[in-house]
This record gives sequence, C-alpha cells and structure tokens, in this order.
Amino acid sequence: MTAAAQMSEALKQQKLATALQAEKENGVWGRDSAGHTKNRVVPWGQFMWTIDERLGDVIPAENKDTVVTNFQNWRFTDGMTGDYSFLGNTGSPRLNRIFFDRKIVRDFEPLSPYDFFLGGLYDFRFTNTKSPMTNLAYHSCGNKQTGEDRVRAYFASNINKKAGIGFKIDYDYGRGYYVQSQISSFGGCIYGYYRGDKYNAHAYFQADRVKQAVNGGIENDDYIENPQSFPQSYSSDDIPVNLANNFYSNYDQRYYLSHRYNTGFYKRIEMPDSIKPKMPEDSLLLIQLDDSVRKVVMADTLRLSLTLDSLKLAWEQGIEYEQEFVPVMSFIHTLDIQNMTHDYYSSTASTMRYYTYNYYGDPEYHDDRQAMRSFRNTLGVSMREGFNKWAKFGITLFATHELLIQKQKYVVAPLDTSYTGITRNKFSVGGQISKRQGDLYHYGAGGEVWLAGYAVGDFKVDADLDFDIPVGRRDTMQFRATALVEHRKPSLWMEETHTQFAWWDNDLSKEFRTQLIGELSNKRTRTKIRFGWSNITNYAYYAMQNTLYPDKQQGSTIPGDYKHNVVVKQNSGSVQAFMLQLCQDVVAGPFHWENEITWQKSTDSEVLPLPQLNCYSNVYLLFKIAKVLKVQLGGDIRFFTKYYAPDYATAIGQYAVQDYANGPVEIGAYPIVNAYVNLHLKRCRIYVDAAHVNAGHGRMYLAPHYPINPMTINFGLSWNFFD
Repeated sequence: MTAAAQMSEALKQQKLATALQAEKENGVWGRDSAGHTKNRVVPWGQFMWTIDERLGDVIPAENKDTVVTNFQNWRFTDGMTGDYSFLGNTGSPRLNRIFFDRKIVRDFEPLSPYDFFLGGLYDFRFTNTKSPMTNLAYHSCGNKQTGEDRVRAYFASNINKKAGIGFKIDYDYGRGYYVQSQISSFGGCIYGYYRGDKYNAHAYFQADRVKQAVNGGIENDDYIENPQSFPQSYSSDDIPVNLANNFYSNYDQRYYLSHRYNTGFYKRIEMPDSIKPKMPEDSLLLIQLDDSVRKVVMADTLRLSLTLDSLKLAWEQGIEYEQEFVPVMSFIHTLDIQNMTHDYYSSTASTMRYYTYNYYGDPEYHDDRQAMRSFRNTLGVSMREGFNKWAKFGITLFATHELLIQKQKYVVAPLDTSYTGITRNKFSVGGQISKRQGDLYHYGAGGEVWLAGYAVGDFKVDADLDFDIPVGRRDTMQFRATALVEHRKPSLWMEETHTQFAWWDNDLSKEFRTQLIGELSNKRTRTKIRFGWSNITNYAYYAMQNTLYPDKQQGSTIPGDYKHNVVVKQNSGSVQAFMLQLCQDVVAGPFHWENEITWQKSTDSEVLPLPQLNCYSNVYLLFKIAKVLKVQLGGDIRFFTKYYAPDYATAIGQYAVQDYANGPVEIGAYPIVNAYVNLHLKRCRIYVDAAHVNAGHGRMYLAPHYPINPMTINFGLSWNFFD
C-alpha cells in the first residue's frame, strides 16, 4: 500500500469511529442505532414547515404543539384571541370580524365557513423529526347530552434525513347546548415528502366530513335577553328554535402532489480555522512509510523534501470536505385534485314556514346537493436565488390550467329539475421575483393573469417586504408590509346558485380590490402595531330579504315573525375599510398582561358591517413549581362593540348582511370572560378552563339569534411521544 493510500485509509477509519460514537450517544435521523438498551437516549427535535400550494415552496413554521402558554385557547372556534363570530357550538360555521384577516373565498364557497376544522393544506405542518413523534390531544367539556369532545392524533417519522411520512386524524363532536345544534366532524390526512439535493416532492391526501344540524337560531331573543317576560324559566336546551330536523352534510377530499427537479452544482463548505483538519507534523507523515523506505528518504535532503511534498498532497487529497448542493434552476410541477360536496336535507313542516320561496319539490322533505370537482395542473421554472454573487434574487415563471365541474340543480322542463354538471376551464400565467436570503431585508412580488376560460381578464398582483429599523444603539424594530391588487370575478356561487330555497343566475361585474397592510413590531418592548387600508369596487355580498307575516307587528325583531330569503347584491361604487391594531404585552416577573385592540372603520356599514372595536385581554401568572412544572394561572376577556353583524343564511350556509328594513338586530358590547390554569411538564400540556364565567342575561351572541354557550368547565391534554 502506498503512503497516500495508507494515509487515506487511516482518515477513513478515524471518521468511521467518530460517526459510530456519535450514533451511540445521540442516535440518528429515522432509526435507533443505539440498540434496545435500557438506558439509551432517544433523540428528539423537529423542523416543521408549510408549503406554497401552487409551487410547493417550503415556508418554515412554528411547532404549535410545543407552545407553553395559552394552550387552552386552541379549542375555541372563535380563535386564539376571539376574532371570529360563529353559531355557538364547536366547529360551526364562522366569520372573522377583523376584515383584513378574512381568507379569500375558495372556489367551493359552501365549505369556506368551516375553516376551524377544515384547515386544509395551507395550514398543514410537514415534519422532519430525529425520532418518530406522536402527538395526542384531547378536549372535553359538559355531559353526554350537551357536551363537546375533540380528539386529535398526529404522527411523523423520518425514513432518512431527506424523506419522511406521517398522518393526522381529527374528530370533533359538539352535542350542542341549544336545540338542534349538534355538529360532528371527522377526517384526517396522510403525507409524505422527499427533500433531496436534486429532487424534492410533497404528497398529501386529505378526507374530511362535517355533519351539522341546522336550527335557524332561537325563535325569540327575549329567551336570552328578557327571560322574566315568560311565565316559566328555560334552560338552554329547552329554548324553542326556528327549524327542526334540518341537516347539512359536507365532504372535502383532496389529492395533492408538488415536485421539482433542481439543476446545480456542489461546492465545498468553508469551515472556520478552529475546526479545520490540521496538517500532521513531518515526523507523523514519514512514519507511514516502511522503515527501509524511510531510511533512504531521510538520507537525502532533496529526496526528503520531495517525499514530504508528496505526502502532504496525499493528505490533503484524502480529506473528505463537507459539500453542499447549490441549486441554480428548478423545474416544477404541481397536481391538485379536489372533490367537495354540500348536502342540505330535512323532513319537517317548519321548513316551509321558515323560507320565503320553495322553488321545486316538497319543502317538508327535501334533499339539495351542491358539488364541485377541480383538477389543477401547474408547470413552472425557477431561477434560484444565491447560486452566485450576482444572483441577488430568484425568478419563477409558471402556467396553470384548472378544470372545474360544478354540479347542482337545473330546470330541464316546467316544474322538473335534475342535477347537472357544468364544466368550466381557467388558464393563467404568472411570475414571481423574490429575495429571501440574507439578514437585512427580504421581499417578494408576484403576478398572475387569466388568459382564457371562465376567469378570462382576471388578474392579481401581490407583494411583501420586511426589514429592520435601527432604534438607538442596541435596539431594532421589525417592519413588514403586504400589498394586493386584484381584479376578479365574484365566486361561482354568487353568480349561479340553484337550491330549493335560494335560486339565482347573476351576471356580476368584476370586483377590483386594492389592499395594503403594514406591521411594526419590537421584541424588546413586546409591541406590535398593524395598520391596513382596503378599497373594493363592485363589492359583491350576500344579503337577507325577510318578509313579515301578515299577522305580526311591523318592526318586530323576532326572527320567528319572518319568512327568510337570501340574495346576492353588488355595490355599484367603492367601499373602503381601515384598520389600526395595537398588541402590547406587559411582563413584570411572573406577571403577564397580553392585549390586542383592533379599531376598524367601514365607509358603508350597510354593505360591509364591522365592529368598531374588537378587544382581547389576557392576564396571568407564569411560574414554576419544583423547577419542572410550568404553571400559567389567569383569565382572559373578549369584547367587541355593537354592530349589525351578518346573519347566518341557512338556505346556503353562508353569512349574509342583515335586512335593515325587516328585523335587524345589533349584537356586541357583551364581554366573554374565561378563567384557566395551564400546566406544562416536560412533553405534556394540561389545562382546566372555566369558559364564559359571567354567563347571565344580556346580548349573549356572536351571531344574531345564536346565543353563546352557557358557562362550561373544560379539560384538555396534549402529549408528545418520541420513538
């Protein structure tokens, strides 16, 4: 064996010994190499991310299952800080009161209000974990007649450093504290990913079903606001409601694959001098030679010098430096298939009395279905940021084709209807430019224009920017801004809806939306300020049209005195919205006080009703017991000012602006107070929560005619298991 080969073999043996020792001490990704010994150490730690649905770009994300504080709030349908209006029961349809935080309505609008349970891919966490990880979470309150239960299981495991698989199972069941308000949600997903140097892929399959009882709200708000006006007292499950034996059944199924091939090159990772391998001394290099050869070499100065040069070169060539792959260009393909249905069925005479119109069939026994299938393919090519010093930003170009099959009732003859599928195509091209590397600033801008099909002429441009602002010598403020300009058709369902109790065929003008949102934050002072402005031309929205029964008093606010109908309206001019939000946390030792105050203003409150103030305040003590048990003990309050909140239109399962001429009601100016204790011990989180402790009389509503649940005692548990 030559001297160079001997040196190379010695280095390989040393690296192998070091790697084996590291495995014994720490384990490795995706397997247990330490053997099934009693005292082995299980490695744990994860990296989580979400992905951009169109192009599959990786977006680092927080691990929600390890957050210590405010764990009790994860169960609230009205959100972590109480920003949503909903129908009272867990998982029921909801609407964000903060206009700038409302999500863009997806093509299948009937499922949009269920985003508490139907989070979807945009919010899903892919996980790279050092050892198999399981999270089990459980929430419960109430009894077998009125209570709520939610069970969730999440599993993630790596195949190796580059690939992993996992699944999520979720079950949410609220029996309902009011008559005919139960809701049951069950679903889950399976995912897998591969993040190699040259090939990346994310695969995701989801199936969810949500069943909901529909009661149309309580018959008379006085059961809540003025119970003394009735000859007898009513508990929540005795109060009469407007509808009986009415139900929704919603189904959401999704198949998703995003993958890309990267071209590029490998480059050596530069190491600091402190950890670089050091050249052995001459004597150590020469000792690798046979004794006879070494004697001959050392007898001649010139030969010694040449031999040492050769040995040093061999030593350098034998070192295996760590290398990293630098992507230059990516070729991207995304396939997204969805199958969604919304069924509404009933068997009761109360349905005929509640609705204004019955467009076909028997109103006492009806079964409506709205359905959609979508097939979307996206092809893209991307020039990657940072592959050399001149590539200061990345550029992506893409093209998308989407096939939509919308299925609902259509009239084929007088008094005869049948389910028909209408096929629509959409074709768009777009591009993005972005800078995400570096510490000083980041930005991104993208645009998309629809060239053919149903949405021809639509376009969208969005941008974001963030950077740090020095404040004094040692402090900085973080600034972030987003902008949106969008010209698009209103949703398919606003243009065309055919159900037994709501029917229209509209030719709506395109909406033109401009929006700016900015944010200033300072981690040291725990301050965040958000501000926003939005202008919408040709704003389309749902609106109620109520008809008073002839024998009822004019101006009545009792929902049972009216027949109900819902229509689509479009504002001919512009409506603007403004927002200013202050988030300020105060910390003094174990004392913590978190505050979020949002001011909003709409220039036309009849078209876009918003509460002027929406507030959340959380006061608690945070301390440890025996240095291992973290305790959060406190209470919070949620509050918004009075406004004519959108009503819930049961005919289509959407929130709609109230009929201001017939039975409008204001809700709000009612605080919701909760008290809780939140415990965290190693990998386990537990909470006990008393929700709505101030329950009594007054405007106890988050949506008109749908009371808030009475006080409940809640229990929750989340436990992370590794290996």
